[in-house]
Amino acid sequence: MAIELTILGCGSATPTLNRNPTSQHLRIQSTDILVDCGEGTQIQCLKNKVKINKIRAVFISHLHGDHYLGLPGLISSMHLLGRKNLLTVYGPPPLERIINMQLEVSQTTLRYPLEFIATDANKPHLLAVFPEFSVHSFPLKHRIPCTGFIFRENPRLRKLSDAAVHDYNIPVIHYRRIKEGEDYVDDNGLIIPNNLLTSDPLPPVSYAFCSDTAPDPSVTKAVENVDHLYHEATFLEELSDRAAETFHSTAMQAAKTAVDANVKHLLLGHYSSRYGDSFPLQQEAETIFPGAKAVEDGMKFILE
Repeated sequence: MAIELTILGCGSATPTLNRNPTSQHLRIQSTDILVDCGEGTQIQCLKNKVKINKIRAVFISHLHGDHYLGLPGLISSMHLLGRKNLLTVYGPPPLERIINMQLEVSQTTLRYPLEFIATDANKPHLLAVFPEFSVHSFPLKHRIPCTGFIFRENPRLRKLSDAAVHDYNIPVIHYRRIKEGEDYVDDNGLIIPNNLLTSDPLPPVSYAFCSDTAPDPSVTKAVENVDHLYHEATFLEELSDRAAETFHSTAMQAAKTAVDANVKHLLLGHYSSRYGDSFPLQQEAETIFPGAKAVEDGMKFILE
C-alpha cells in the first residue's frame, strides 16, 4: 500500500479561520501516526475521520506552540475515551517535562501506557523502526532546536500471481514465504521458481517532513532523493529578509531545496497568516519546481 497523508493543519504561528497550525496524519500500511500537533488537531481529526485511539505514535518537530500545543489535549482525550494501547511520543527532551507537568497539575493518571522518546536536533538518527517502515530524524535550521523526519517504507513483498497459485495448486500456508522470495517445492519435490509465481513489487515510498527551517545545505543533503517532500513555505520571495530573520523559508527557497535534493514531488505548507490564498506561493515555487503543490487543511494525498 502507499502512504496516505491527510493535512490537518498547514498554517504557521497564528491560526486563521481557514487554517489550523501544523499537524499531519500519516497512515503507512496498517500504522497511524501524527506529525506535529498544533492547537485544534483533535477537532481536525474529527473532521477528517481520523480515529485518535488508532494513533500509535506522535512525532513533534520542535517546541514552538503551533507545532505541539494540541498534544496535551490529545493525550487527555485518549484517556477519556478509554484508550488501552501504548502511545509513543517522539520529541525534544523538554517535552517530556511539559507532558508530565500537565498530567500532574490535572491529577490525571492515564489509563494507557505513554512512552516518551527524546529526539536529538544535533545530528541525524534512526529514530524508530515499525514493522512496515522506519523513521529517521535530522536537524533543521531554526531559531530553536528542531528536527525533520523521513518516513521510509520497508521493501514490499513480491506480488503473488493468482493464476500461478491456481495452476500449481499452492496451499495458502506457503503464500507468505513465496511473497518473501522463496521458490515453491511441491509434494513431489518439483521446484517452481519464484519468478513464475510472483512479480516485482512497487518500490517503497519515502516521505520527508521539514516543518520550520531556513534553507541550508545540510537539510538539502538529508532529504536527497526522497519521493515526496513537505517543506515549509512561510513567505513569498519578496519577504526573504523576514524569512531569514525568523529562520523560515520562502516558497522559492523550498523549491530550490527540492530541486537540489532531486526529490520527485514537493508539497508546500506552514504559510504566514498574511496569505489568505496559497496559490501565489505555489506559483512562485513552480517557477523552478514544476508540479509543486500548495496544501490546505483537509487535503488528502496518496503518496506513491
